[in-house]
Amino acid sequence: MESSRGTHLNMAAVTSRVGVARLLQAAFGCTTFSLVAHRGGYSAAYGTFCMSVWCFCFAVTIFIITCEFTRLHSCLSISWGNFTAAFAMLATLMTITAAVIYPLYVQFSCHSNGCEVRDFRISASVFAGLLFFAYVTEVFLTRAKPGQVTSYMATVSGLLKIVQAFVACILFGALVNNSQYNRYVATQWCVAVYSFCFAVTVVVVALSVTGKTSMLRCPFERFMVIYTFVAVLMYMSAAVIWPVFCFDRKYGSPHRPYQCSRGTCSWDSQVVIAVFTYVNLVLYIVDLAYSQRIRFVSHP
Repeated sequence: MESSRGTHLNMAAVTSRVGVARLLQAAFGCTTFSLVAHRGGYSAAYGTFCMSVWCFCFAVTIFIITCEFTRLHSCLSISWGNFTAAFAMLATLMTITAAVIYPLYVQFSCHSNGCEVRDFRISASVFAGLLFFAYVTEVFLTRAKPGQVTSYMATVSGLLKIVQAFVACILFGALVNNSQYNRYVATQWCVAVYSFCFAVTVVVVALSVTGKTSMLRCPFERFMVIYTFVAVLMYMSAAVIWPVFCFDRKYGSPHRPYQCSRGTCSWDSQVVIAVFTYVNLVLYIVDLAYSQRIRFVSHP
């Protein structure tokens, strides 16, 4: 018993650079949603989204810190390195979105009873930005170094998978916002491209996090190269088809209609889809370049 003293708790989980970054994430996240819930206030879908992001990221970060500190993660049947790397990237994207959306939609003017609400909202916006930088720091510290054998989700290709799935979610949001994608078979093909690539990307992330990549019939690294190449071709077709059938005079409108109201204009949604189609195309091209030279272990 005496010889095993001090071995059950992992002090490096809170004293290492990554551990300190996670402690800051928990502190900034708790401060942010506390300020908003106390006096900052939130409303409508944007406010609910921001609060959901901050609460979700705080809860998962506390879970990770607890598992690392108590070494409980060794009892879980998942690839811990892939899980933490994937979550850090996802939290980075979610927190930057919330950090931009919240100050955009809340009012910072003073009311008749003083400026206390405004001060709480300013403070919440500042801590939301700090929370984003805390997650960026973890991604920077845990990313795979050149020539290093590491978890797949910690590589550039793995991190890009999270970004690709996140961009696809933006595409789906714009598609359901009166984008009129069902007018032509060609634009329906674009929706099929977004859906297929999103589904396969989610499966790849799930297999990596659960450590089940061996379930594939072919070597995982070969599968990733083939899939990414197919995704590039599919996104290239969507990058050509969508603008033609939405902004060419023969099928759509090259200019924003004057009668379109802000927030419900189909032309605006079509522009968003076109832009993020090219964003994801670039991401898949970069992913293809990196996926041919990565080295990783499936279950660290």
